[in-house]
Amino acid sequence: ARAMTKPESVLIIGSGAIVIGQAAEFDYAGAQACKAVREEGVRSILVNSNPATIMTDLDMADAVYIEPLTVPVIERIIARERPDGLLPTLGGQTGLNLAVDLANAGVLEKYDVKLLGTPLESIRRAEDRELFNNLLAEIGEPVLDSEPCETLEACEAAAERIGLPVVIRPAYTLGGTGGGIAFTAEELRTIAASGLAASPITQVLIERYLGGWKEVEYEVMRDGAGNCVTICNMENLDPMGVHTGDSIVVAPSQTLTDKDYQMLRSAALRIIDELGIEGGCNIQFSLAPRKDVRDWEGDPAGPLPYYVIEVNPRVSRSSALASKATGYPIARVAAKIACGKTLDQIANAVTQRTTAAFEPALDYCVVKIPRWPFDKFALGDRGLGTQMKATGEVMAIDRTFEGALNKAVRSLEFGRRTLLWEDAAWREDGAIDLRATDTRLWALMAVLRRGVPVAEVASKTGVDPWFLERLRRIVAVERRLLSEPLDADLLLEAKRMGFSDEMVGQLADRLAEQVRELRLQLGMRPVYKMVDTCAAEFDAFTPYFYSTYEQENEATPEAGDSTVVLGSGPIRIGQGIEFDYASVHAAWALQDAGRRAILVNSNPETVSTDFDTSDRLYFEPLDEESVRDVLENESRVTDSLDVLLPPAMVQFGGQTAINLSQTLDRASLPILGSTAQSIDIASDRHLFEEFLSRTGIPNPPGAAVTNLEQALNVASEIGYPILVRPSYVLGG
Repeated sequence: ARAMTKPESVLIIGSGAIVIGQAAEFDYAGAQACKAVREEGVRSILVNSNPATIMTDLDMADAVYIEPLTVPVIERIIARERPDGLLPTLGGQTGLNLAVDLANAGVLEKYDVKLLGTPLESIRRAEDRELFNNLLAEIGEPVLDSEPCETLEACEAAAERIGLPVVIRPAYTLGGTGGGIAFTAEELRTIAASGLAASPITQVLIERYLGGWKEVEYEVMRDGAGNCVTICNMENLDPMGVHTGDSIVVAPSQTLTDKDYQMLRSAALRIIDELGIEGGCNIQFSLAPRKDVRDWEGDPAGPLPYYVIEVNPRVSRSSALASKATGYPIARVAAKIACGKTLDQIANAVTQRTTAAFEPALDYCVVKIPRWPFDKFALGDRGLGTQMKATGEVMAIDRTFEGALNKAVRSLEFGRRTLLWEDAAWREDGAIDLRATDTRLWALMAVLRRGVPVAEVASKTGVDPWFLERLRRIVAVERRLLSEPLDADLLLEAKRMGFSDEMVGQLADRLAEQVRELRLQLGMRPVYKMVDTCAAEFDAFTPYFYSTYEQENEATPEAGDSTVVLGSGPIRIGQGIEFDYASVHAAWALQDAGRRAILVNSNPETVSTDFDTSDRLYFEPLDEESVRDVLENESRVTDSLDVLLPPAMVQFGGQTAINLSQTLDRASLPILGSTAQSIDIASDRHLFEEFLSRTGIPNPPGAAVTNLEQALNVASEIGYPILVRPSYVLGG
């Protein structure tokens, strides 16, 4: 442990432009760090090149530089501002690599800038594959047979010794960039060449491939005095071979025995301590599947074999997820540790009675599903491997895995696709591809509907039988809805499993609105439970809720005028962090105007889903059913017995919120700002065309069409080239 004196000023490095693998989670981490540093009375200097972020707001830091993230530029800022410390672990791989470059260039030494939080040597030992493997061997942690290589020839020799298939992991890259799994010598040459090119130190690790093993992550935190806590453990539904950012992730783990859980937890604490990390850190393990899923050599009665896969000595997309899943703000605590505080000196902002040294307890289940860009790139390679392809993700919370899974699928906003969706090709030729792709979850549902035994699906895919058994339970309820009359018991069971009114209606041959009416007649409304970090052991002060179908409602309406701000859901191409920026500013402006700001969103990476951005946060899908339920839950009865519903703001959540404007209007729910009618005229191409001709404003020749035949007729009439513009979409 090293003694820390509190710095007077700190330079915080952001993560630059949003790229696949590096999205809003670093704006969330940087914004938290700026707040945390200010609370400690330390001057904050922020540098980032991305203008769409909250962290580059003028009032987030004491000095804000919107500049390129390069060594010469940062050196000029350091020369001008003379900070005592540099905090690089909140700016993703960009911030981390820049800190290493600044140290190597002698800039930190020249201006006497201390690296705060995790020491440089720890970053090197975690990121450099050779140093990391040596460290694990020193503390007796099991290391996969692997070899760091710096040339193509060395890669080929290593693969021959280890035996194909192998995993290629580049050093100092994010989201598995440049890496992959090679099954043939040709694939090895291609992937190794791209990996060596992607790594800033021209190094890759050639590693034995553990196909079908489980992947489990632990988020751990350590302070400068050596105190360590585990914040959350997460289990990937997908087995090894799929990047964790492309995996469906469940927290807490569902299939580990207590013995396995404690074994990996102890290993995680040993590793973070040995590395000397100060702040948050993410450790990924590979755990052998149970004997009934895969055969491995070893004692069936003993603990399951495991390997340490990698360590991220910084905040990551997983730590944003863990923060939101537990209510424990990892980036905030990491920033305070960097300012010299120990865990027992940092108050838990949620309970205000415990400290950051308390490990969070979860009395609910969290499911994260990635959002992939294949709706934009329909002809792209849909296979998932060690290189991340997801642009963003959604998170859902419920009391059961089934409930959280269904809710997460609804949150994806993927053409209203629910778990009932099946690819037309599966019905035509009967062949269902169970390889790792963006549609594997739906493929698993499809084979279970066709009666394929769970054990067979588990051995083919490496997905644990526990998860498949839960999917089979969802299928069983689908069958009942198709064949039995829709009574109160069946409806309640379906709602507890996360079925939307629309899904129930599809199966029970009713309209979604009819299912809603029946549900309300039966007094069947969702109640809202609180995320409080401590499983209700202490009172919570930050209202942060998820819906479930139980008895007691913990989110009772409060006095005063409220407004609901609809967020923008997952980050996808064309709808990014800028709408999170707008939603957060809307909430702050409402509070300044003396109104309670209530936020609804499903994206765990964002500042809008931070526990203290709004007066109340609902972690819910942004669909008609959930938003109407939230608005009704927030309604209050006046002295004259009128029911007052809070108005919604739809103009800050991008296309997601705009698309909800028409359904809210049809349900006679109040909208603030532009009316639903004016939104419709601006978004619907046909109405907009009529509006322009009425007002005598010229627009290019053309016409709104609703089928292919009309489109071809209009095109031949006006002549090619033509421009095709859909209604109600964003980013073209």
